[in-house]
Amino acid sequence: MKFSGNNVLVTGASRGIGAQIAKTLAEMGLKVWINYRSGEAEANAVKAAIEAEGGRAEVIGFDVSDEEAFVDAIKYIVEADGELSYLVNNAGITKDGLAMRMKTEQFMDVINANLKSTFIGCREALKVMGKKRFGSVVNIASIVGETGNAGQTNYSASKGGTIAMTKSFAQEAASRGIRYNTITPGFIATEMTDVLKEEIKEAFTAKIPMGRFGEAKEVADAVAFLLSDHSSYITGETLKVNGGMYM
Repeated sequence: MKFSGNNVLVTGASRGIGAQIAKTLAEMGLKVWINYRSGEAEANAVKAAIEAEGGRAEVIGFDVSDEEAFVDAIKYIVEADGELSYLVNNAGITKDGLAMRMKTEQFMDVINANLKSTFIGCREALKVMGKKRFGSVVNIASIVGETGNAGQTNYSASKGGTIAMTKSFAQEAASRGIRYNTITPGFIATEMTDVLKEEIKEAFTAKIPMGRFGEAKEVADAVAFLLSDHSSYITGETLKVNGGMYM
């Protein structure tokens, strides 16, 4: 794919979908900044894998829900590279539980880690990218942000909010040449889904028209498309990567 920019920050990139996004974007020629909160060893392993294939990568540790840390990290990247061309807001957490038993703290922890952090990233990217009137941001939401899900009131709210917020950023940033889009993955095969019992996997798979879980690479390829020059007239959109589970 063709990219007019040079570098990208991927949050939550030490494992799972984030790690695959980082590897895929590096394969396509971008310098990737690999963010982690606690998985330093895993982040360094991703960096090593990228460099082994001839790619460029740096590791940058900070908590995305810490506003000062996130702002400082973007400043550091711009000072090091002279720009920030692309941002993928992928970091997030879950703290599942039935709504009637969910404490406000449990709700807000997920909102802060998922929605607030995405807002901070989107806002700071707009400031930095606006100076060059170029850039693209992809926010990773979830199918449950579109459908809801029992036991995930907090997570659904954070991801539904991400979808709506992305559209607002897209409207504010379009005149500056900056695009904002969202991806909503369905069930993707990662370390998190590997631990599910087979009967649970089978029940989920039965609801997916394509008859299988998605691969992290399929999400990463969608991210690459939305960041790239090939989607230059697409902004404010939500791209579903869910095998037809929700259309």
